Amino acid sequence: MNRVVLIDDEEDALDLLEILLEQVGPVEVVGRYANPLQALDALESPDLDPVDAVFLDIHMPGMRGMEAARRIKQLRPGIPIVFTTAYAEYAVEAFEIQSIDYLLKPFTPARLQQTLARIQALSAPAPSVGLAGPLNSFPYIHFFEEFRIQLSDDATSLLPWKTTKEKELCAFLLHQQGASVNTALIIEALWPEHDLGKAKTYLYTCLSYLRKTLAEYQVPIQIERIDKAFVAKQHRIASDVAELEETIRQVLTEEQLNLHGYERMKRLYRGPYMATSDFRWAEAKRMELHAACVHALRRFQTYFYNRGETTLAVDSMEWLLRAAPDSEADGRRLIETYLAMGNRHEARRVYQRLEQTVSRELGARLEAATLRLYRQVNPS
Repeated sequence: MNRVVLIDDEEDALDLLEILLEQVGPVEVVGRYANPLQALDALESPDLDPVDAVFLDIHMPGMRGMEAARRIKQLRPGIPIVFTTAYAEYAVEAFEIQSIDYLLKPFTPARLQQTLARIQALSAPAPSVGLAGPLNSFPYIHFFEEFRIQLSDDATSLLPWKTTKEKELCAFLLHQQGASVNTALIIEALWPEHDLGKAKTYLYTCLSYLRKTLAEYQVPIQIERIDKAFVAKQHRIASDVAELEETIRQVLTEEQLNLHGYERMKRLYRGPYMATSDFRWAEAKRMELHAACVHALRRFQTYFYNRGETTLAVDSMEWLLRAAPDSEADGRRLIETYLAMGNRHEARRVYQRLEQTVSRELGARLEAATLRLYRQVNPS
């Protein structure tokens, strides 16, 4: 049973969230507060213990959700925080605070179930390092660009799939990061248009295929059933997404804000999270990781620029603009850097790329600051 605290200045929002959580449970709401200051007072007291997670609205009068989150982290450093909001632009700041999830309103039961699965995984006892041993180099799970499981140091040695749905089921269960997911939610994610009876048949067929495939190729992932849910348990397997999330955390806390961290990030982030697969359920995670990577790249760009490492600063800015091609502020910074280097040709190329993305593809007008900069690029 997950014991949670809800904080939102709107009573209707608190009511709706509590109802939805109870539907996807098991959840016990041990405190709900419209005033974040009252919530902080309550969390400072041991009367609420234990608390497994806090659901916190970002937009509240008096105290912003981000400020409240930092205060909560001071009171209870290890407590998972789930941000709830109708706006997507705070995802990066939420990542810096190390929230475990970022829920956009309106919520869906399936999305809340994923959040509860993450909370459950965090509260589960960690395996003993002495018994489990270090992570194996292979098999290795790739999530970026295309989901695949690499079997050896030969990049072409990949786990084969009997069907595309077997592959998607494996990806979906691993996406839960060790938490169990209800059968109904698996069906809703993978077979939303099918009759329930047929969908269950497809699910159990894919589960059978998946278990046989993992066993045949000795991949240490076990698919276990827990009541009406399933979980993928990994045994000493590394993945690119786990490595990248740790790298970004270290960059944002300046533990890895250096050339080593930059090279590691470039090696890991080969493309968006499962971008080549049409997995709709992966979209939220894809956006979250993309926003975090863009923010980390901005940190690298500033770091290299301030140290006078122009080549690396340009490299990070070029990568940043490929990741966020409509960001005029980033584009202007790169144009200015090229102008300072005396490379007017490259400055003009970046401007033309910005113009094509913003004006032609998005149908928007370039900002005045960008147009003023163009006169420096093309004075004639």
